[in-house]
Amino acid sequence: MDRIESLNHTKWDCKYHVVFIPKNRRTVLYGQLRKHLGEVFHTLAQHKESRIEEGHVMRDHVHMLIAIPPKYAVSQVVRYIKGKSAMHLARVYGENKRNFTGQSFWARGYFVSTVGRDAQMIQDYIRHQEEEDARLEQLGLWR
Repeated sequence: MDRIESLNHTKWDCKYHVVFIPKNRRTVLYGQLRKHLGEVFHTLAQHKESRIEEGHVMRDHVHMLIAIPPKYAVSQVVRYIKGKSAMHLARVYGENKRNFTGQSFWARGYFVSTVGRDAQMIQDYIRHQEEEDARLEQLGLWR
């Protein structure tokens, strides 16, 4: 997990917890689209020399733990992943569904937090997020 990466004159270990949502928090990230998005995100991250170490596509948002080299700004990589994935979704699914409109699939903003030495804790959080959401939803039924 604590893998030190190398560039020409740099040793680095920069990991970020990133969360973003579809526009209007649409709950379309399920089924076939959900499985397909994971592959797309991994490929796009590799284009920017980044690596998604953990990721989970929830019903209405995306969590990922991503390692980004210091030569790239986090905003640059996240913008690239969101933009290219939206264009890909519009190309692949746009003919069947009218809500897939390319650039406007994802909401504008995102959440990012540096991970530091808590990488394992964040990775576990992402991995078990769906189970925790279901548990909290079940507790809310009794109120």
